[in-house]
Amino acid sequence: MSANLKVETEMSSAEWQARCDLAALYRICDHFGWTDILATHMSVRVPGEPNHFLINHYEEMFHEITASSLIKMDLDGKVIGRQGRFNKAGFTIHSAIYKARADANCAMHTHTRAGAGAAMLKGGLRPISQDAMQVYDELAYHEYGMPATQEECDALGVSCQKGSCVVLFNHGLLTFAPTVHGALQSLYMLERACELELISRTLGEPPVMIDEAVVGKMGSVMKKARADHRYGLHEWNALVRLVESKGGTDFRS
Repeated sequence: MSANLKVETEMSSAEWQARCDLAALYRICDHFGWTDILATHMSVRVPGEPNHFLINHYEEMFHEITASSLIKMDLDGKVIGRQGRFNKAGFTIHSAIYKARADANCAMHTHTRAGAGAAMLKGGLRPISQDAMQVYDELAYHEYGMPATQEECDALGVSCQKGSCVVLFNHGLLTFAPTVHGALQSLYMLERACELELISRTLGEPPVMIDEAVVGKMGSVMKKARADHRYGLHEWNALVRLVESKGGTDFRS
């Protein structure tokens, strides 16, 4: 029996599917260029095991991550089963989310140029683009704190109660959702909103602001959209096909 097959047969089918989805997510992030060598991370909560989550082995580039190479952890920082190195700051962020939000089953954290750039803006994102409208009602902001500390874990948990699309000041972006495809769709739109916010600040004139009443109505529409577990599913399926067309299906190994 191969090592990968042994890993697959020693866990539930639901966990194996979660591993395959998370590995695919890393490949999709690599496709978008949402990488920072080894520094950023995505995770999923293990189905049926609310106190356990999966995260990347901290020595692999995003394009190298596979279902069997992922690390399984509990919310206290103990590695379950296959041993490996994990990002301590990553554990702080993801454990904070899963402790604070029972509805979160996938979390994504990036340091993209647009995201990190927008995270330096004191006023944050403004309602100036259609892309911003996709996330505006769920926007939250988190003050920079000491990474990989219990204090930061506790503080981030509080910030995550305010919204699922979080701008980490002086740092980057964070999204979470009940599904992998939902978290990805939110991050994609948040990233786009940040790109357009930064572009608007180079144009030499104030941007057109979206009417406050429209902002409110769009917020209601988006809350309803995100409540549907199919939110982002079509985009996810298309992106998985894209990943497969570029490099096969080795992420499922």
